[in-house]
Amino acid sequence: MITVQKTAELTGHANPIFTLELSQKPGILFTGGNDKGLVEWSLRDSAFIKVMFPVNASIYAIHCPEGYPLMFAGLRSGEVLVFDFIQQKLLKPLRHHRKAIFDIKSSVKKDELLIASEDGTVSVWSLKTLEMVHTINVSKDTIRCIAIAPDQKQVAFGCRDNHIGVYDLEDYTIIKAVHGHTMAVFSAAYSLDGAYLATGSRDAQVKIWDSRTYQEIKNIPAHLFAVNHIAFHPTLPYFATASMDKSIKIWGADDFKLYKNISREKGYPGHVLSVNKLAWNGQGQLLSVSDDKNIISWQIEF
Repeated sequence: MITVQKTAELTGHANPIFTLELSQKPGILFTGGNDKGLVEWSLRDSAFIKVMFPVNASIYAIHCPEGYPLMFAGLRSGEVLVFDFIQQKLLKPLRHHRKAIFDIKSSVKKDELLIASEDGTVSVWSLKTLEMVHTINVSKDTIRCIAIAPDQKQVAFGCRDNHIGVYDLEDYTIIKAVHGHTMAVFSAAYSLDGAYLATGSRDAQVKIWDSRTYQEIKNIPAHLFAVNHIAFHPTLPYFATASMDKSIKIWGADDFKLYKNISREKGYPGHVLSVNKLAWNGQGQLLSVSDDKNIISWQIEF
């Protein structure tokens, strides 16, 4: 039995919100979208704190790497802005890509930052020096998402040409090109134990792939429209999906059953437009951002 309660709605963005990221500092959330700035919020007070810095293009990705006092913001222009929390200022931006940045993740084990772009490549940067160390040519089209396996040995890239490229995180050689979705792959996440990779696509399906063979274990007709994001619960065997169909769904990570449909159709005071990104804050709080310009905090009891 899962109970869901909306505990807060944070308003202030003037345009759609595309992404969110929890700070390394507990209780702080960052959001960005089709706005003029990256915004900081207090989750304790459910309140706006400040605009961290202005931007001259939409923000599609925010990343706060564990163990580093830095925040990265990937822009539609291809630029990645770097904010230093200790100096409280923007450092020199990472300028390499000329097309939109859709996802940013980091490997703690390797102290490296991975940046996925519309140009079909992933650039790899040293977190220590902020110098570029490698480029991976993944696709002839956009790379929409990055998923790093829990053991940090593999990385998967979801692409607009429907395929998922799985690479060795040690030397960035390709392990497998995974095919199955019929439209662009928008989201990817490994299960907590690393046994499988879950991917969500514009085709409204969530597919589960065995992470040893990358054979399809299961196909879930998850939503009515694109699956924008997949987020595994930090400790319990569940994952949440966010969709363009305005709903958030909670699934069993072991039985792949649907446990909750958080949507207006089901009587929840949910989003009225596409839900773009999710984040679990601790055990019971799920945060969602949407094209409707709002951030919603949900209290979820398992």
